[in-house]
Amino acid sequence: MARKGRLTRVAVKIGTAMGNADRKVQKVAKAGKLARKELDDIAKQVEALKRQLQKTAKRLKHALT
Repeated sequence: MARKGRLTRVAVKIGTAMGNADRKVQKVAKAGKLARKELDDIAKQVEALKRQLQKTAKRLKHALT
């Protein structure tokens, strides 16, 4: 069996490194999408609590007058 040339071995190493980097990038992108979705959900909850607080403050103000 013929020996692999140095260029072939280097090309394999480069391809492996690129594949590993691509996999890491995909994981980071997936985590980023998930974090964005969670942040949007939290923002919606904060807005709902803000509206509820405004209503409660309005009722309290009315009750005190």
